[in-house]
Amino acid sequence: MSNYLSQSWLLNRRHALRALGSFISLPFLECMVPLRAAESAVEAPKRSAFIYLANGVHSLNYQITTAGRDYQFSRSLKPLEKHREVITPISGLHHPGALSHHHNCISVWLTGGKLGPSDRNTISVDQKMAEVTALHTRYPSMEVALTGDSLAWTSGGVRLPALRRCSEIFSSMFEEPKGGKAVQKRALRRKGSVLDANLAEVRQLEQKMGVADKGRMEQYLTSVREAEIRTRRADAWLDTPLPSISEADRKRTNRDVAATLAGDYFRTVYDLMVLAFQTDVTRVATFSLGGEGDAFAIPEIGITESRHQLSHHGGDAGYMEKLTNYDTFALEQFSYFLTRLAETKDLNGKPLLGSTMALFGSGMSYGHSHGNANLPLVLAGGSDLGLKHGSHLDFNQKAAGFQGYALNPEGALTSAHYQLCSRPANTDAHMSNLLLLMAQRMGVETDRHGDSNKVISL
Repeated sequence: MSNYLSQSWLLNRRHALRALGSFISLPFLECMVPLRAAESAVEAPKRSAFIYLANGVHSLNYQITTAGRDYQFSRSLKPLEKHREVITPISGLHHPGALSHHHNCISVWLTGGKLGPSDRNTISVDQKMAEVTALHTRYPSMEVALTGDSLAWTSGGVRLPALRRCSEIFSSMFEEPKGGKAVQKRALRRKGSVLDANLAEVRQLEQKMGVADKGRMEQYLTSVREAEIRTRRADAWLDTPLPSISEADRKRTNRDVAATLAGDYFRTVYDLMVLAFQTDVTRVATFSLGGEGDAFAIPEIGITESRHQLSHHGGDAGYMEKLTNYDTFALEQFSYFLTRLAETKDLNGKPLLGSTMALFGSGMSYGHSHGNANLPLVLAGGSDLGLKHGSHLDFNQKAAGFQGYALNPEGALTSAHYQLCSRPANTDAHMSNLLLLMAQRMGVETDRHGDSNKVISL
């Protein structure tokens, strides 16, 4: 347990910071309430994490074929069996906007947008959540990507940059800025002045623009306004005391991990996410395990090929076995994340997992043909937010006319199953319906996200 929970100092709950004419409240920390009163006085913050696995999975070894509570774990999902009562494997969801633009699977995974050559992306669900939680945390959200881009998109259709190096992620959250607070404040205020100057100049240009240019400029202005908000919040939080971190947590998370040690890297990022949630530095996090074209190899388990290469296996038995091993490896690391959330106590003494929803999955199902129906998804945690787990939620079997999974006499899936991964059995089962459920449980007041058509009941 981190030292910040020791209550060596006590803050008034009503304490607030004044910055550029705005008031921003401090996060509700355990050190703000008297000793022994935390469990009765503190309501745990709501949190969400999103983990992306590129290029789909080896569907024949991943797919669960029985719906409901009596399902059997597939080979790839076996690492999650010990978490059975706190997870829900989900089958049959898809993003309609991605079906004809497979290379944009990662881009629309959390937006549910339609991203063709002339389309602009919409806001990702993590950023919708951050709009609600940002007033209470040092950082609105945390974006990490091993390779490639982040999963997060602003309301202006701009992708947020991703952090990669574990030591840099730790420093950004838990260490004083280089050069001190005064230097950082001056830099932030210079940035604010530049933004203000840009806005003034653009407003003059707008009077001479045509309709098309005004549309593009409005997108730019939205991005500027979002950057201005982030800049002002960052300035305000510079005066908020950083949480103290235990030596054990510091050693586990403040380090650089060699790229060849995938497990070490994954687990370190997961530890950083747990620490960020525990200390309330942020309540929203995304983690991409690699982009569709550049997901990396895992030499430590004998995989020297890239995930992209393995996903285009063409029926090669060796490649399919390695892809299954890669899937299983990624799920083992996700299982580690769930274990850490379950064993780490929140401010009210309950496990972090109860107040944290964690979604693991991909925007593609069958990588060889770029099939992106029947997406592989697992939702975990969030029992304190009203989620009920323990079943396989299968929208394929809810579809009218569904004839069942393509099984051989021994009960194993056959290659005919790949057709289900390319064309949705249930065209009304949109992944955005799941994202809408998560947004609402995080306190986002909306009845729609992306291409949602109804909220999922879970």
